[in-house]
Amino acid sequence: MNPLELEAVIRTALNEDLGPGDITTEALAEEHHESAAVFIAKQPGVIAGLPVAERVFRLLDADVRFEWLVEEGDEVAAYTAVARVTGRTRALLTGERVALNFMQRMSGIATVTRQVVRQVEGLNCVILDTRKTTPGLRLLEKYAVRIGGGTNHRYGLSHGVMIKDNHVALAGSLEAAVRRVRERVGHMVQVEVECDTLEQVKEALKLDVDAILLDNMKPAELRESVRLIDGRVWTEASGGITPDNVREVAETGVNGISLGWLTHSAKALDISLDWTGEKGDER
Repeated sequence: MNPLELEAVIRTALNEDLGPGDITTEALAEEHHESAAVFIAKQPGVIAGLPVAERVFRLLDADVRFEWLVEEGDEVAAYTAVARVTGRTRALLTGERVALNFMQRMSGIATVTRQVVRQVEGLNCVILDTRKTTPGLRLLEKYAVRIGGGTNHRYGLSHGVMIKDNHVALAGSLEAAVRRVRERVGHMVQVEVECDTLEQVKEALKLDVDAILLDNMKPAELRESVRLIDGRVWTEASGGITPDNVREVAETGVNGISLGWLTHSAKALDISLDWTGEKGDER
C-alpha cells in the first residue's frame, strides 16, 4: 500500500470520529495513563488490516506497542487473539473504533475472497475485484482482496482502457471507440472492450484490443466465446456470478472472473478490542 495514501485515509477517518476531541476518554483517563488491549476475532475468517490498525494507534501515540499475534492473511478460528496493543490509554480508546472499522471491513473482504478463490482451485482462472468500492476506501479494499488471494483489476480510470456500452454509444460504434482510444493512449496502455453477445465478440476480434469482458453471458455463451477467441486475447467474465455458479463459469475457460460484490457486499468480520488492564498489570 502507498504509505502516503494510507496515512491520508487513516487521518480522514480519525478526524471524522475525533472532531474537537474524545470527551469521554479525556474525562476518564489521565494524559499519561497507559493500558493494554487485545484484538479478538469472534468468528472464523481471514485476518486483514493489521498494519492499518497499527498505524491508527501510532498516529495517536508514536510510542504505542502493537504486537501481531497472527500474520496478515492467516485464517483463524472463532475467539482467536490476533493482536495486542499497549500504550497511552487515551490513544487506545480514541483509536479503537477506527482501527476496528478498518480491520472488520478488510477481514470480511479477505474472507469472502478466499472462499471464492477456493471455488476455482485447479482451474486457470483468476478472481478479480472491480471499482465497486466504498468511496475513499479503495486502497484498503483492494488490498484486502489481495490478502484473500484475489487479483486486483484496474485501480482507477487511468490504469487501463475499458470500453463499455455507454462509450460505444458515445463514439457511434465499437470500431470507432477502439480507434479513437488507440489514437489517444498509444501502445503501452491495454485496451479491454465489453461484449454481451457473440456478434460483438466477433466484431471485437477484428479490432486492436488486448482483452474482452464477456458481460452477463450464460455458460454456453461463455464457452462459445472462449472457443471463438481461441486465446488471441485475454478473457474476463462478469455479471450475475455468485459463489454458487463461479466454478461453472470458470470451467468455461475464461481467464478471469470479476466480482463487484467482493467489495460492495462483503459482511464485516466480527472483531472486538478487549481491555486487559493497566500497563504492567495485564490480565
